[in-house]
Amino acid sequence: MSILNKINSPEDVKKLKAEDLPLLAHEIREEIIDVTSQKGGHVSPNLGVVELSIALHRVFDTPKDKILFDVSHQCYTHKLLTGRNRDSFKNLRQSGGISGFCNIFESEHDAFGAGHAGTAVSAALGLAAARDREGGDENIVAVLGDAALTNGVTLEAFNNITSATKKMIVVLNDNKMSIAKNVGAIAKYLNDVITNPRNTRLYADMNAFLKKLPLGETVAELTKKAAVDAKGLIAPSPFMPSFFEYLGLMYLGPIDGHDIPLLERYLNYCKHATRPILLHIITQKGKGLEVAVRNPEKFHGATPYDIVTGESLSSGKSAPKYQDVMGKTLVKIAKEDKKVVGITAAMASGTGLSFLKKELPDQFFDVGIAEEHAAVFAAGLARKGFIPVTAIYSTFMQRAFDCAMHDICLQNLPAVFCMDRAGLSPNDGATHHGLFDIAYLRTLPRAVLMAPADEDELADMLYTAVYSGKPCFIRYPRGEGIGVKIKEKPETIAIGRASTLKNSDGKICIWAYGNMVEEAMKVSDMLESEHGIKAGVVNARFAKPLDTELLLKCADENKLIVTMEDHVLAGGFGSAVGEALLAAGRKNSLLTIGWPDEYIPHGTDVATLREQFGLSTKQIYDKIFSAAKGESFIRDIGKKSFSWVL
Repeated sequence: MSILNKINSPEDVKKLKAEDLPLLAHEIREEIIDVTSQKGGHVSPNLGVVELSIALHRVFDTPKDKILFDVSHQCYTHKLLTGRNRDSFKNLRQSGGISGFCNIFESEHDAFGAGHAGTAVSAALGLAAARDREGGDENIVAVLGDAALTNGVTLEAFNNITSATKKMIVVLNDNKMSIAKNVGAIAKYLNDVITNPRNTRLYADMNAFLKKLPLGETVAELTKKAAVDAKGLIAPSPFMPSFFEYLGLMYLGPIDGHDIPLLERYLNYCKHATRPILLHIITQKGKGLEVAVRNPEKFHGATPYDIVTGESLSSGKSAPKYQDVMGKTLVKIAKEDKKVVGITAAMASGTGLSFLKKELPDQFFDVGIAEEHAAVFAAGLARKGFIPVTAIYSTFMQRAFDCAMHDICLQNLPAVFCMDRAGLSPNDGATHHGLFDIAYLRTLPRAVLMAPADEDELADMLYTAVYSGKPCFIRYPRGEGIGVKIKEKPETIAIGRASTLKNSDGKICIWAYGNMVEEAMKVSDMLESEHGIKAGVVNARFAKPLDTELLLKCADENKLIVTMEDHVLAGGFGSAVGEALLAAGRKNSLLTIGWPDEYIPHGTDVATLREQFGLSTKQIYDKIFSAAKGESFIRDIGKKSFSWVL
C-alpha cells in the first residue's frame, strides 16, 4: 500500500520509520507532478521543498507550532501531510477544491495565509511576539526563499526580530531562483557563503558534532560542547561577520535541503535554541521532474503540461497572449528609442519583458521581488529623461501604490506601468485577482488610466503611454487576446477619448471598459436579436480622464446608461461614470456591472467564476433587459442588487 495514502495528519508522518521517508518523498513528487500536469500550478517551487516539508512536520507539532510559508506557493507537500489527502488534492486550484496557497480558512495547519512575497518573517515575528506576551511555548517557523531577501518587507522584519522576540526560527530555502534567476548583491552574498571552502569545512564540523548529540538536549548544553563558535559557522571570510549575525540571528548552514535525517538534526537544534536562529538550506527547484529542473522559470507557475516533453498542453486558442503583445511591442519601440527601458520585479517571463531582456539587454532591468523599489527606480530614470516601462501584475502593483502617488504622480513623471493579470487569475484566487487597481489609482491626480479592448489596442496604448509625457497605467487581462490582427506599427490614441462601436436607438448605451467590450458587443447583439433593442456600445478606453463629452451626449440620447468592467464596483469605472453624470446634473438610469465587494475565491476558469457571481454574458443580458424596463438607478453587485433614484 502507498505510504502517502496512510498519511492523514502530521502524527502519521512522525510514526514513519526513517527508511520509509525517501519513498514518501518520491510518492509526494509523483502526486504533485500528476496533479499539476493536469490542472497546472506551481511545480518547481513545490518539488524543491518535499524533504524540507516532511522534516518540518516530523520535528514540529502543528497546529500548535506555527509554520509560515513565504508566498506559500510551495505548500503542496504541507497540504498533503496535514489532512488534505489525495482526493482533495486532485481538485487543487479548481472550483470547490483546495487553494494553491496557504489559507487560514481551509485548515488549522495553515498558520497564515499568503500569496504575495515578503510576508512570512513579519507575520511570524508578530506571532512570536504575541506568544511571548501570553507566556506560550509554541515554536514559530518562517520558511522563505532566498528571493524573498530582496523584498523590502522581509528586510524590515529582519531588522526588528531581536527587538521583538527572543525565540524564532527562519528557514532560508536557497535555490538561487525567485521566478527567474535571482539578481543583486544579496544573491551574490549567498553564493559566496555557499561556495566558500572555509564554510564547507565548518559545516562538516558542525554536522559531525550534531550527529553525536541526543535530540532534545538544550542549546545551552549544546553550545558548551560545540567544537566551533557559532559565529565561525557563518562568516564568508575570517574577517567579516555574517549579514544575519549583524541582525542578531544565529546562523546555521548551509546544508543539503534534500537530506531528511540531516534536516531533522538541524531543525531539532533550532527547536531548542534560546535566541532567534536562521537555518540556511540548499535545494534544487524542480527536483524530480527533469523538464522542470532544466526550465525552472517556466515551471514556476505552469499551465497543464506534458510530463515527458514539458510542453504546455494546448488551450485551443491561437491568439497571442496579452503579455507577449506588450513585450514585443515594447521591443519595437525600444529599438527606435534608446531612452525607453523596461523594468521587472523578478517576472520577466510572466510579464512579457523576456523579449526585451533577450533582444535589448542594455535597456532591461530586473530589480528582484521589490515592486516599491521598481516604481521609485522608474521615477528616478524618468527624472533624468528616460521613459521607463514597468511591468507588474495588477495584484502586485498594490505594493507600489504609495510610490505611484508620492514619487511619480506628485512629480508628474512620465513613467508607464503595464498591469498584467487585471481581472481574474482564476486558479490562483483572491491573492492574485487584479480587481482593485482602477479604484486605488483613480484617486491619483495626473494619472492616466487606460484598458484595451483587444491586443491591437494594447499595442496602441503602450505607444501612446510611452510618448504621452504623463504617468500612465495600462491594465489588461491574463491569457490570450481575442484574435484581432495587430498593426505593424502602433498608433497614438487621443488621451481621454472613447470610441463608439455601435449606435443605439435611444434606449440603452453600454459603456464597457477593457476586456468587457467584447462581452458588451455580445449582449448588444442579443438584445437586438431577442427584443429588437439596438443598444449602443462605447469602448471607454480610459477610466481617467473619462470622455465626459461623449458620455453626456450618450446620456442625453438614451434613457439607460450601463457600465461593464472586470473590476470591483466600489470605486471602479462605473463609479467614475456615476460621478460624472451626477456632477453634470443628468438623471439617467444607471446600471453598473462588475464584481461584488468581497474577495473572489479561486476557480477552475474565468467562465466558471463569472457564472458563480452572476457575470456571464447571459446573466448580464438579463440584468440589462430587466433594468431597461424600469426608471431606477440600479447598482448591481453580482447576485446582490439594490436600487435608488438618481
